[in-house]
Amino acid sequence: MQQSVEALVRLLESYRGRDKVIRTACYGSQLVGGVLSRKAETDVSSQRLGKSLLLFSAQLSHCRTVLRLFDDLSMLAHSRSYGLGAGEEDAGVRWISVLNNVADQLYYPCEHIAWAADAELIKVKSDKWWLLSTVLWGTSLLLGILRSLRVLLLLKKKLKRCERDGGDNSRSWLRRQMRGEVLSVLSSMADLSNAIHWMPSGFLWAGQFPNWLVGLMGTVSSLIGLIQMCNSNQTDDT
Repeated sequence: MQQSVEALVRLLESYRGRDKVIRTACYGSQLVGGVLSRKAETDVSSQRLGKSLLLFSAQLSHCRTVLRLFDDLSMLAHSRSYGLGAGEEDAGVRWISVLNNVADQLYYPCEHIAWAADAELIKVKSDKWWLLSTVLWGTSLLLGILRSLRVLLLLKKKLKRCERDGGDNSRSWLRRQMRGEVLSVLSSMADLSNAIHWMPSGFLWAGQFPNWLVGLMGTVSSLIGLIQMCNSNQTDDT
């Protein structure tokens, strides 16, 4: 029990860890709140609790939006460090990653403008900026899926070579890498489904998700992110 508490404290002390915990709590609250709100006609107490959880989820989402005001420089540092991906062995992975970085870099200022407009700090309409940020987020997710699928294909080829040549350590490492990429695909697909939901009405299933389904997709993605972060920390410690 004490080790679990200490691990949670370490997670909350880092910015990325705290963001993932807040994200999980945000979507988890929306999931539970959405389910309880569906019982509104038969249970008044469930309706009140459901509304409270949905309001709590909205506040956590706003909190994450404000915190992202300070993410531009870290994203820029990451983009500069990656550059044109000269260290990548595969050209497909390289250019998908470059485009992904561009989409991520453009996302932040668009979201900042939308937030500032809603806060009445600037006199522009926020709708088109929220739409643009959602499009960029969806583009980034789609590129991330394509990158993971490409990496999976390359890892599968390497695994076949290892099975022919032997080498148990290499095979176990490759399998771990492949599991990580599969989790990344699942996480991005869950987020992409929500991104499409937040697009203008008439685009695929835009606007058709109930609160509980948005919460479910976001919770799945958030839990996968927490698992990947914990696994990464364990690998760094060994």
